[in-house]
Amino acid sequence: MRHVGVRCDVGPLRGIGHVMRCLALAEELQRRGLTVEFICDAHTVPWAAGQIAARGIGVRPAVWSPAEHVELLSRYDAVVFDSYDLDAAVYPAVRSTGVPTLAIVDGDLRGAEADVLVDQNLSAELDHPVLPARSARLAGLDYVMIRDEIRALRPPEPPALRQVAVPKVFAFFGGTDAFAAGPAVTRALVATGVPFDATVVAPTPELAAAVAAVSAQVKVVGPTDQLAAAVREADVVISASGTSTWELLCLGATAGLVCVVDNQVMGYERAIATGTAAGVGVLSDIREDPTAAAAVLKRLLTDATERNRLAAAGWQLVDGQGRVRVADALLHLIS
Repeated sequence: MRHVGVRCDVGPLRGIGHVMRCLALAEELQRRGLTVEFICDAHTVPWAAGQIAARGIGVRPAVWSPAEHVELLSRYDAVVFDSYDLDAAVYPAVRSTGVPTLAIVDGDLRGAEADVLVDQNLSAELDHPVLPARSARLAGLDYVMIRDEIRALRPPEPPALRQVAVPKVFAFFGGTDAFAAGPAVTRALVATGVPFDATVVAPTPELAAAVAAVSAQVKVVGPTDQLAAAVREADVVISASGTSTWELLCLGATAGLVCVVDNQVMGYERAIATGTAAGVGVLSDIREDPTAAAAVLKRLLTDATERNRLAAAGWQLVDGQGRVRVADALLHLIS
């Protein structure tokens, strides 16, 4: 049986986005009979560790030096990298051993070198970065890697127009909400001055208390395994502009995006420009003054036609088959 090692980032500040898209690819590899093992510090985010364990995937602690990576990763039939934190010297060191490598990137390669580079971001196919020698690149939303739970709930056709008196809002900002977006976005929601029924995911007791302090009417929950179902039930979904954006589009959600950190700027701007999501704003700006964000949210809450337009546009862009195409490329390397 072939074995694939996945070296990815995870942590209270880094979040779980790298783990989530790697899990989508891992599910596809497992479906094809391969064994997958993660190399990461999953224990630092218990919810992420639980997601990995639930799929029967083993975990080894993260290693950091090129030599440690060579010693560990050369035992696999292929290696997947998904990291912003690795020393760039790790990639050529592992690649020089002859083990097939695939690296998931977001725009800037950050020194990543692999046989196949995957950039699953919107319009990434229009970019032309200088590639390492003997590297191929898969780019654009055709390669978005979507997990089983999302694929299972993807509607078979674009969402129908839904008129409601009090829209349901679901807000989440990654598995850790590392930048405390929840309380700031709740303030912007309250500032709309219109009725809504909101649920906000707060991964820590401190964040839960901060959201509740803004509005006692907002329901606060912890990280949930029923994320896709909650998205499907909501009329408006507010999220950080990270890897979860593509899951929202796949589900046909009306997405309001918040840019919480610099590396999300590209995806945020492109999603807004293509009319597949509404730009709620940059988190630092929302904290300083929620007025502009409240105006965007008010339109989403009161204009059912706009909600439907956004949902249908996103549904058309992400078909949920990207992980199949990436797995095909990886298995071609192994064969």
